[in-house]
Amino acid sequence: MKRAIFPGSFDPITLGHYDIIERGIHLFDEIIIAIGTNADKAYMFDEDQRKSFIEKAFKNQKKIKVDTYEGLTIDYCKKVNANFILRGLRNPADFEFEKAIAHTNRKLSGIET
Repeated sequence: MKRAIFPGSFDPITLGHYDIIERGIHLFDEIIIAIGTNADKAYMFDEDQRKSFIEKAFKNQKKIKVDTYEGLTIDYCKKVNANFILRGLRNPADFEFEKAIAHTNRKLSGIET
């Protein structure tokens, strides 16, 4: 099974997030939208609200699961047996940042981004 996680704060989920998820549905058997929590970050919406927004947006999509997690994304991937991390890019700076993280994740765990 090709299982991917799409991590983020989703505060709130945007059309850009939605587009990435819709594109990913055709690539993976399951996508877990993983809402990361950070005690040092001030959120506009609480965790339950963010989770509810996403669940409503994808209520008819069986390949989508929504979950929350704390800690490192790579540890969460291992916990849920995800083989892939789905990410989006807004600009060239995002590409360089994501490339470095993808390289580290692959080296540490073999997970593809």
